[in-house]
Amino acid sequence: MNTVTIGGKAGEGVKAFGKLFSKIISQLGYYIFVLDDYPSLITGGHNFNKISFDKKPLYSHYVETDVLVAIDEKTIKQHKNELKKGGIIIYDSNSVKSKGIGVPSLDIVNEVGGTRIMRNVALLGALSFVLGIDFKYVEKVLKETYPKAVEKNVAIAKKGYEFAKKNSKKVMVLKKIGSPKDIMTGNTAIAYGAVNAGLNHYIAYPMTPATSILHYLAKNSSKFGVKVVQAENEISVINMALGSAYAGAKTMIGTSGGGFALMNEALSLAGMSETPLVIAEIQRPGPSTGVPTYTSQADLNFVLNAGHGEFPKIVVAPGTNEQAFYKSAEALYLAWKYQAPVIVLGDKHLGESIKTIEIKLSKAKKAKGKISKGGKNYKRYSITKDGVSPIAFPGTKDTIVKSSSYEHDEFGITTEDPVVVKKMQDKRLMKMKSIEKEIEKLEAVKVYGRGKNVVLTWGSSIGAVLEAAKQLKNVKIVQPIYMMPFPKKEVAKHLRGAGKIVCVEANAMGQLADLIKLHTGIEIDKRVLKYDSREFNPTELLKQLKRWLK
Repeated sequence: MNTVTIGGKAGEGVKAFGKLFSKIISQLGYYIFVLDDYPSLITGGHNFNKISFDKKPLYSHYVETDVLVAIDEKTIKQHKNELKKGGIIIYDSNSVKSKGIGVPSLDIVNEVGGTRIMRNVALLGALSFVLGIDFKYVEKVLKETYPKAVEKNVAIAKKGYEFAKKNSKKVMVLKKIGSPKDIMTGNTAIAYGAVNAGLNHYIAYPMTPATSILHYLAKNSSKFGVKVVQAENEISVINMALGSAYAGAKTMIGTSGGGFALMNEALSLAGMSETPLVIAEIQRPGPSTGVPTYTSQADLNFVLNAGHGEFPKIVVAPGTNEQAFYKSAEALYLAWKYQAPVIVLGDKHLGESIKTIEIKLSKAKKAKGKISKGGKNYKRYSITKDGVSPIAFPGTKDTIVKSSSYEHDEFGITTEDPVVVKKMQDKRLMKMKSIEKEIEKLEAVKVYGRGKNVVLTWGSSIGAVLEAAKQLKNVKIVQPIYMMPFPKKEVAKHLRGAGKIVCVEANAMGQLADLIKLHTGIEIDKRVLKYDSREFNPTELLKQLKRWLK
C-alpha cells in the first residue's frame, strides 16, 4: 500500500490533481481511496488530498506518506512528519524551498502559455515519472478530463515528466496490473443509486457536504432524465418535493444537519400525508454551523427522532461507496412501496472521498408503488392489511386525490373523531411491521470476518475499521446499516457470547452504542470515539483496538 499527499492553497488545483492521479492509478488496475481535506475558504487556507492505492481492495486512506507533492511551503511544514522512511518530496521550485525534487512548474506553464493553476499538471507529470508510470496513461487521462484544453495540459505534463527524468530517479515502477477500475465518491454513488431505482426529480439547496449530489445530477440531468431544481432554501426544498411526489414523481432531496433541521415540520407532513420521499442527510460537525467542510457521525439520534408525532420512517446509513449505491436505490424502493419518508444518512468522509467501486446495476432495487386506478369512490387512505393504501395521482380520470396535513378519514376528509383518529394512526403504524419484515430480507447488517471479539461500527468509520482489521486476529466486525427499524435480533445474535465488544464511531456520545443497548440490552465494553471533525486514521485506530482487545 502506498500514499501520495498533494497540498496547496484553495484555488491551486489540489483537488483536480487528486482526481487526475486517482484516474491514472485506476487505469493501471489499482484500488484507490482519496481523502479530500479543505477548509471553508474559497481561496487560501490549506487544502490537501491523500491518495492511497494498493493491489488489493482498499477501504480507507492512510496518513503515512510515500511521496509528498507540495505546491506551497505550508504543505511541507504540515506534512513532512508524515513521510515514511525513504519518502520523497516533489515541490514547485518557483515558490518553495525544500529538500527533494524541485520542479520549476511555473516556468514550465509560462513556457507553454498556460495559466498559473496548471502548475499542478507539471507536478503530476513529474510524479508520474518518479513512480514509474508510462506517460501514455497520463496523456489518456488528461485527454478524457480536459478535452477543450488538451494540448497545453499534455505539453505541461510532458515537460514535468521529462524534467523529472533528467533530474531525479524512479522510486518504484507502477505497471498495469489489471483492467481499469471504476472510481466514484459516496455522494455520486448515492445519486447514481437513486437514478438506477427510477429517480425523476432531485431538489436541493446547496449545503456542504451534500452539494456534490446536486452538482452531479444537474450536470447529468439530460443523460439520466432527471429534473434537477435548486430551491431558495431547505424549507422550500422539502415542500416542493412533497408536491412533486404527490404528483407522482419519484423524488429525492439532499442536505446536511442544519438544513435537515429546517425540514422537520414538513417531514411530519410527509408522515401524515403518507407521501413517499427520500432525504439524503450528509453529516458534518455541529451544532449550528459547526465545522462545515469536515466530517462527523453526530446526527444519528437527531435523525432517528426527527419530526413531531408518531409515524413510520426509515433510516439507512451506508458506510462504503457500494453500500451508498445499493442502499440509495433501496431507499427509493422502500419510500414508494410503503409511502413513507426514508432518510439516507451519510457523512462528509463517505460523501466526498473517492474510492474504487465495484457494482452491478442489475442489483439495484427499482422503485414501484401500489398504484390505484382511482375512480369516483377513491379512498386515498384506505385501510389495508399492510397499512399501505393504493395511491393515485392528480389527473387520474374521475378521481379526486386528497393529501392532508390534518388527521383525516379514508377519503382524506378532515376529522377530529377520536375513533377515526385512532383507526388512522393504527393504519399508518401498521406499516412498521411490514417494513420490519422487509428489512429482514435486505442486508440490514454487514458482518466481516470471524472471531470471539467484536468491533462494532457504522457509516464511513467502517473503512478505517476494515483497514485496521487486516492486522487483527480473532475479530468479527459488525456494521448495522439500517438504523430504523433497527435490526436488533441480528445485531444481538452477533454480540451475545462475544468476548470483548468495542464500538467505533465519530461522535462524542457513542450514539450507536446507546442505540444497541436500547434495543438489545447489551452493554458495550469500550467506546472508541472521535469527535475532532476528522476521520479515523487506520494506523492510530489499530493501536487503540489492539490495546482494548488484548
